[in-house]
Formats: sequence, C-alpha cells, structure tokens
Amino acid sequence: MRHSLSLRRLPLAVGAVSLPFWSLAQVSSDCINQVTGQPCGQDLNTITTAVPFLMISVDSRAGGMGDAGVAISPDANSIHWNPAKLAFAPNDGEFHISFSPWLRNLVPDMSLAYLAGYGRLSNKKTAIGGSLRYFDLGSIQFTDQNGNPIREFKPAEFAVDVAFAQQFSDYFSGGLAVRYVNSNLTGGLNVNNANTKAGQSVAADVSFYYQKPDMYVGDRTGTFAFGLNISNIGAKMSYSETARRDFIPINLRLGPRFTYDIDDYNSISVHFDANKLLVPTPPIYELDSAGNYVVDPTTGQFVIASGKDPNVGVAEGVFQSFSDAPGWYDQNGQLVSGSRTKEELREINLGGGLEYWYAKQFAFRAGYFWEHYTKGNRKYFTLGAGVRYSIFSIDLSYLIANTQRSPLANTLRFTLGFNFDKSKKKKKEAE
Repeated sequence: MRHSLSLRRLPLAVGAVSLPFWSLAQVSSDCINQVTGQPCGQDLNTITTAVPFLMISVDSRAGGMGDAGVAISPDANSIHWNPAKLAFAPNDGEFHISFSPWLRNLVPDMSLAYLAGYGRLSNKKTAIGGSLRYFDLGSIQFTDQNGNPIREFKPAEFAVDVAFAQQFSDYFSGGLAVRYVNSNLTGGLNVNNANTKAGQSVAADVSFYYQKPDMYVGDRTGTFAFGLNISNIGAKMSYSETARRDFIPINLRLGPRFTYDIDDYNSISVHFDANKLLVPTPPIYELDSAGNYVVDPTTGQFVIASGKDPNVGVAEGVFQSFSDAPGWYDQNGQLVSGSRTKEELREINLGGGLEYWYAKQFAFRAGYFWEHYTKGNRKYFTLGAGVRYSIFSIDLSYLIANTQRSPLANTLRFTLGFNFDKSKKKKKEAE
C-alpha cells in the first residue's frame, strides 16, 4: 500500500523520532513517534534520537514478558538484550528468526524482521554470534508542498551485529557487540535544495551477566541472575551534509531474574528490566514577553532557561544524561523545587514479567511495560506462549495496550528457533 508524504512532513511521517531534518522542513502537527506510537506534543519532553528502531523488542519471548530481556535465560536473541549471556548459553549453537508487523493501526505494511545466531567454541566458555535486524517502513509516495507526486520510495533501516561473549568465572561473564547501522529514509531525495543521504553509524554494546544456580529456597533450588547492557554506544547520525547530527539511542538496561524450580517438571521465572536513554534531554529555552525564543547575540544560540545544552559530543552527552533534565515551572514562572530530579526519574522506563515452563517444552508468559506519560506514555500488557520440540522452538507474543487508541495495540510477534547441541547428539548416538 502506498502512503502520500509531503516534503514538508518528511521528518516525522516516515516513522523515525526526531530525524535530523529540522533545518530542512517544518514540524508536522500530526507527527507520530515510531517506537511509542504516540503523537508528539508541546507539553511532552520526550528524549528523541535517530534510528529508534534499534530499541524495538526484536523477539516474541521477551516481547511476551513486558519487553524485559537483560537477564532472562540465554538464547540467540541475547545479542540484542545482553550479549554477555551467550557465554552461558545452554546449546553449542542456535539461531532464531523473528517477525513482527509494526504499528499496523497506522501503516499496514510496516514490519520488523530479526535473524540472530551464535556458536560456542570448544572451550565452552566463549561464544561468538551475529544478527541482522531489518525495519521496513512500507511504500511511500513523496509529494511536494502542493501535493504533486514526485516519486515512490520504500524507506528501510537495518543493523548488522557481531557479538563476542566470554566467561570470566563459573558465575560471571562479559560481552561485546559491534554494530553497523544504515537508515535510508529518502533515497537521496533533494529537499529544499539540500541533497539527502542514508544515515550511517557504527556502534558497540558493552554488557555483563551474573548467574548463580543451585540456590536453595526451602527444599527446592532456584537460579538468580543479573544483567547489565549499555547498548548503541556510537557516533551521531546525519541524513544530509547540511543537517545537524543526531544521537543514536545509547541506552542503559539492567535488571534481575529469579527462576524457581517447583519440581522436576515445573519452573517459574520472574524478570525485571529498567531502561534509561543515555542521550541529552531537551532543555527549556527562555522566552521573551512576546513568546519568542531569546537568542544569545554572542553565540547565536537560544538561551537555555533550565537544563543543559544538548549539542554536545557523544561521551559528554552520556554523562550529561544523568543530570540534565530541566524540570518544570509553576504558573508563576518559577522552577518547581525538586522537579529536575523528578524528571530524571521519569526517564526510566520499566518492564517485567513471568515465564512458566512445563517439562522444558511448554511455556506461558505474561508481563507489563510502563513509561511515564511525559516521556512517551507506552503502557501495555503482554502475553506469550512457546513450544520446544527436539531442535525446534516456536514462540508467540501479543501486546495489549492500556492507553486509548494506541497504535501499538494488538501487536503480534513470531519467533522460530533451531538449536544444535553436539554433546547431546553424541550422547544419543552412544546410546
């Protein structure tokens, strides 16, 4: 299906958050956030980045547990959630294929596909993996400001990962992933006499994982795990030679898991993730009596009333992100005491869920994801199920939004997995 898109609406209608076209086009009042599915608003202070598709949950297992995956038991999709987990992967090799229609309430042909796999080396303490993530934004008919057709184009984004994980002890591992990101949203279209191009960046993930099995709870055993992943540490991205460069979604994700073995056939796990984007928060700019932004005559930049300058380097932006929330003002124009700290806490979104396994073959999952309404307002329940048989696995998840008219409502994810365990195969042949 084709979608008409005016050059004036180019920055936001193609689906990315805060694409760096602000100097090329005007902001449309009907812009939609690609990740949250929520309309942009003047009263919100969302943190915006290029290529937000890197933050979308890629698989149906974690997708069925409130998008919590940093410490869930390892599988091939750990490359996205926490590469360090691969060092504790239960199989010698594995790969998964996932697919999810995305924002189908808005765009009927938008989708996310993900392919991931890993292999453990002979020492059983090292694993190497790779993944490909492809985000299809559907077919778009570009038009000029008068509505005249220019060309049809299918914008798309993709990321290619290579991951490495190493056990440092029986309980602790570290991981590293290197990522190439390509975002082609215009096909080189000329906008307001400026040639556009595909945005490109190289990024890395640094992650750690702790897993302590055989912890006794009464007369039964359980496993405690904790994961931490700083993802998408990389260069800013630009879509033209003249536009500003925007941050990619550098993100801190951490959280625990506890798995309780009810008996030889039944087990249940509880998972929890906390996330914070490590990019600058938009400040509040000073206004004059006429409601116009005040410009510093020396620098030519807008004067910041509260918060910090977001136009900084990547490293500075990461550290600045922990203390740059501007807070909010009362009706008398005074900064509310403690509002800056409160806004920093609002930037942490939470997800968690449960996973029940019967005989290590049938799984049922449920979860919840929460984000403050001023930072995107994603709030939804998730359900999921999975089946494992021999070397095959199938997982499904379903998203139930609890905000009205959410474009994320009824999102489905599908994952097909295959595992290859040489030790099990040799044992079976010996029998």
